[in-house]
Amino acid sequence: MENEILPAEPSLDASSATSPEIPAVDSAVIPLDASPVIPAETSTPIAVEAASEAAAALSAELEAAVPQPPETPPAPAEPVESFAEMLSEFEHEHEHKAPGGARQLEGAVVSVSADSVFLDIGFKVEGVLPRSAFENNADGVAVGDKFPVSVKGRNVERYYELSRFKVAQPTDWSSLEAAFAQKTAIAGTVTAVVKGGLSVDVGVRAFMPGSRSGAHDAKEMGDLVGQQIECRIIKLDAADEDVVVDRRAVLEEQALSQQASLYSTMQVGEVVSGKVRSLASYGAFVDVGGIDGLLHISDISLSRIEKPEDVLSVGQEIQVKVLKIDPETRRISLGMKQLEPEPWDAAADKYKAGERVTGRVTRLMDFGAFVELEPGIEGLIHVSEMSWVKRVRKPSDVLKEGDVVEAVILGVQPAERRMSLGLKQALGDPWADAARKFSVGSAVEGPVTRLMKFGAFVQVADGVEGLVHISEIVVERRLNHPSEVLKAGQVVRAQVLGVDAEKRQMKLSMKQLVPTSIDEYVAEHKVGDVVSGRVVDEGTVELGEGIRARCAAGAAAQAEAGEKKGAENVDLSSLTSMLQARWKSGGTAAAAVHAGALRVGQVRSFRIVGLEGDGIRVEMA
Repeated sequence: MENEILPAEPSLDASSATSPEIPAVDSAVIPLDASPVIPAETSTPIAVEAASEAAAALSAELEAAVPQPPETPPAPAEPVESFAEMLSEFEHEHEHKAPGGARQLEGAVVSVSADSVFLDIGFKVEGVLPRSAFENNADGVAVGDKFPVSVKGRNVERYYELSRFKVAQPTDWSSLEAAFAQKTAIAGTVTAVVKGGLSVDVGVRAFMPGSRSGAHDAKEMGDLVGQQIECRIIKLDAADEDVVVDRRAVLEEQALSQQASLYSTMQVGEVVSGKVRSLASYGAFVDVGGIDGLLHISDISLSRIEKPEDVLSVGQEIQVKVLKIDPETRRISLGMKQLEPEPWDAAADKYKAGERVTGRVTRLMDFGAFVELEPGIEGLIHVSEMSWVKRVRKPSDVLKEGDVVEAVILGVQPAERRMSLGLKQALGDPWADAARKFSVGSAVEGPVTRLMKFGAFVQVADGVEGLVHISEIVVERRLNHPSEVLKAGQVVRAQVLGVDAEKRQMKLSMKQLVPTSIDEYVAEHKVGDVVSGRVVDEGTVELGEGIRARCAAGAAAQAEAGEKKGAENVDLSSLTSMLQARWKSGGTAAAAVHAGALRVGQVRSFRIVGLEGDGIRVEMA
C-alpha cells in the first residue's frame, strides 16, 4: 500500500469536459488564473528566474496541447491580466518581502485626496494610507515625498493597504513561530466576537482577549469584526494549535512611536490643531496629533473664567499655541489666549489718567479689588481709594464680585500691565469746595464719628470731617477724655474755627455756641450806660462774675497813681453781692469811695463806651 500510486485528480477546467482528446499532462499543472507558489526559502534571483522560465515553458506547452474549437471566438486583444503579468507582479512583490513575510517597501507620494494619501510602491497598483497616519493629518505631505511602508493587503478597491509600521502576514506555522520569536507585528482579520474576547484569522484561528483588543467597551469590540488589524503573538502552541494575539501592545507602541516623532518635530511657538480630550478644574487636556498637552485655565481666554467648561467642551476642535515643551517629563503646555491680539499694546493710547471708566469687579483681595475694563485689561482699586467717608478695612465692606462700578483712572503702566483706579474719585472730592461751603464762624451739625484722647471727629458732610479739640467741647470744666460728655453717633452742633482743604482738616468748637453770662450782660446793656465795677489790674475792670472790660487810658493812669499812694484795705468778701444788687437796682457807686481816687480793688462807677464782639470797653464815670 505504501508504494501505491494514487490516480491524478480530474481537472476542473471547463474545456476538459468537452475535449476528451486532450492529452494528459503532468500532475504539477499550474492553472492559468493563479500565480505559482514559491517557497520563501527559495526566494533568490536565480530561483525566481528559474521558476519564471519553467512557468513560461509550461505555459507554452499547455497552449500548444489544448486545441481551440473552430467556433470559439478570438481572445480579446488586451486580456485583463495574463499569466505572465501575474507572475511578474508576484516576482516583484516577492523581491521586496522581508524575512518573516513582511513586505518592506519605500513608497513615493503620487497624490493626496481629502482622506487618503496614494503612494507608488513599485507594484502595478498603488498603495494607500489614511491621512491620519501622518503628522498634522498629512497637511505637510507633498507629491514626491518618500516614506517606508509595509503592505498589509488589498482593500475593496484593489489598492494595496499600507502601514507605516513593519507588518508580516503569516501563511504557515513556521511563519507564525518566526513572528512569535521575533515579536514582530502581524496582520489579521477579526472574524467574530467570542466569549472573553475576539476570534482573529492570522492564517490560522487565533484568540485575542478583550483586555488586549484596545477596545474600551463591547460596542467598540463589535465594531472590530471584519476589520484588518495589526497584532502580536503572545502565546503559540503548534501542537494544540493554540494562538493568542495582542493588539493593544501594538497600538501602544505605535502611539509611542508617533509621540516620539511629534516631540522631535514640535517647536515652541508653533500653532497646532487639537481636540479637547478631557476637562479638569485647573484646565483642559488637548490631543495634538496623538499626544496630550495641558491647556491651563489661565491660558484659555484673556477674560477671567471660573471653570474651563464655561468656554470648552469635550471633543471640541481648537487651535492652540505651544508654550513650553519639557523634554524630560515630555509635558507640553498649550495656550489659546496667546492667539488673540494683546490688549495692553494699545492700552497707553486708549486709557488716560483722569478718565472715567466702567468695569466689572472680578476679584477681591485683602489690599483691594480688581476691575475688568475689557478682556485682558484689569485695574486695581486699592482699599485706600474706595471711600471719602469712612476708612475701609477690607474691600468686601464696599464691593462684591460681579459688581459693575464706575472709577477714575489714577495711572497706567502698560509695560508692567498695571492700572490704578479710584472709586472715591468718581464720586467727586468733597474737600474741593469745603472752604466755600463751611466758612469760618458758621455753625455746622453732624454725628460724632470717632472719639480720640485729644478730641472728637464730627462728620459735617459726606467725606468731610472736622475735629473738636477737647478744650473746645465745654466751658464749665476741664475734661480728661471726650467720652465724659460725648459718644459715637451723637449729633452735635459746633462752630467752624478754620478750614484747610489741602490738608483736609477742619477745626471746630462746641463751646463757642454755648450761651454765657457775658452774652446775657451785653443783651441787657448798651453804650452809654453807667455801671459799677471793680478795678482788677491796670486797664481791667470786673463788671460781674466772669465779665471783664477794658478801661480807658485816663482811668488806668488814676488807678496807677492811687496804687502808689497806698490803697486802703477794702473788705472784698461782699463785693460780688453788692455789685449785683447795685447793677439790678441801677444805682451808682459814687458814694462807695471818693470820686477822685482809682486803686486796685476799688469799686466805683464806669460808663460803657463800647460793646464790640471781642469784648466790653468802659471809662470812669
